[in-house]
Amino acid sequence: MSHIADRFVVLLDANVLYPFRKRDVLLRFYEAGLFRARWTEEIIAEWTRSLLEKRPDLADSIAAQRDKLDAVFPDALVHGYEHLTEGLSLPDTGDLHVLAAAIQCGAQHIVTENTRDFPQDALEPFDIEAIEADEFLARTFDLYTAEAMTVLRELREHYSKPHFTPSEFVLDLTAKGLPKLAARVRTRRQFL
Repeated sequence: MSHIADRFVVLLDANVLYPFRKRDVLLRFYEAGLFRARWTEEIIAEWTRSLLEKRPDLADSIAAQRDKLDAVFPDALVHGYEHLTEGLSLPDTGDLHVLAAAIQCGAQHIVTENTRDFPQDALEPFDIEAIEADEFLARTFDLYTAEAMTVLRELREHYSKPHFTPSEFVLDLTAKGLPKLAARVRTRRQFL
């Protein structure tokens, strides 16, 4: 893994790890060093529970994916945040562990699809912003366009079932909930 932006830390919520394409793009940007992602055992457990509820037939695959996360990203796991939940306030107390972990690891962003559960007034004292995955990936693309295009080209070439043309890949990003990222890639698809 390269370290283009060591200072840029984000906490990934379980709901951005659940959709495969979002997770794949986020983790590949992380692996390329475009940011440093963090999560907790609690977040990973929530992600795996959600997957297993929908697809119990994939239990072995989900366990293998979890093991691979641990192997490829050993520094991503946040520890020692639990005591920080006391004194925090969010609309959903079930999300306190996410904010506590973000504080513990010095994250600048909580990447989540439930930004309303992380109101800015609750995050502002900690200089943290809640941001949806698509917006976060689009901003990251803007910061590191050449590197992001390389990652996305390698990702597109990696997919074989189905294989995507550059235009099909852009359409797939849009269909999978990443329209802002897709819009940025669309104008450069000749490099995909």
